[in-house]
Amino acid sequence: MSVNHFGIVNPVEVKMKASEQGSLYEAIVAIGLRARQINDQIRNQYLGRIADLGETEEENVTNYDKLNISREFDKIPKPTFLAMKEMFDGQVRWWYPESPAEQ
Repeated sequence: MSVNHFGIVNPVEVKMKASEQGSLYEAIVAIGLRARQINDQIRNQYLGRIADLGETEEENVTNYDKLNISREFDKIPKPTFLAMKEMFDGQVRWWYPESPAEQ
């Protein structure tokens, strides 16, 4: 996957990768769903780390710790780019469930 430092993806490569499994639109939907899952995982990790701090009497220490945790999570790439990388690495697959009539 060719992604420059601005996060712009080559659309031709996306089209080629999407055609391996189906249409481009199906690939975009699959990437969107995976990005939401990644976002939820990151948010749960963040909230867990913040909750671990607890409430102390020294608000300055707690705020400083929260700020450091926030900075750490700001360095994580956006969920959309992580999902696209997973698709290009062959880790994202999609399929249609069988309907009861087909079984």
